[in-house]
Amino acid sequence: METNKIAGIISIILGLIFIIFPIFSSSFTSIVIGLSLLFFGFASLLNGLTSLNVVIGVISIIFGLLFMFAMNALPFLVGLQFYLVGIVMILFGIAGLISDSKISKISSLLILIMGIVAFILAFNSIVNPFYAAVLLGVSLIIQGIRLFISE
Repeated sequence: METNKIAGIISIILGLIFIIFPIFSSSFTSIVIGLSLLFFGFASLLNGLTSLNVVIGVISIIFGLLFMFAMNALPFLVGLQFYLVGIVMILFGIAGLISDSKISKISSLLILIMGIVAFILAFNSIVNPFYAAVLLGVSLIIQGIRLFISE
């Protein structure tokens, strides 16, 4: 079996796990990200005692501990991504509405609306970890199907 089909099957299985067990998947993801950041932080501190390595190491250790014990990484990261995309889309939509082109105004209005929708998705994913896990599960299944049927 070629690697795309294997990756597609793995992605579909992971997507189903995220949808069937969203809270467990979200918590497990937080622990894995937290441990990764914790190890990265210690490695950064041991790599060299330059001021940049120390700052990066300390910030990584703090976020690693936060993700492991205090906050859920998956909804936070998904929400942060949606907030950033939403802000950029809202700014582009407003800039397009201010411009002179009539065609640009229609597409700019659609971009503005999609930016507002992205902002709402960000809020929902941060408030409810279930939502972020299901969203990730659906994305993994779609990606898995794409990989499986690609040549």
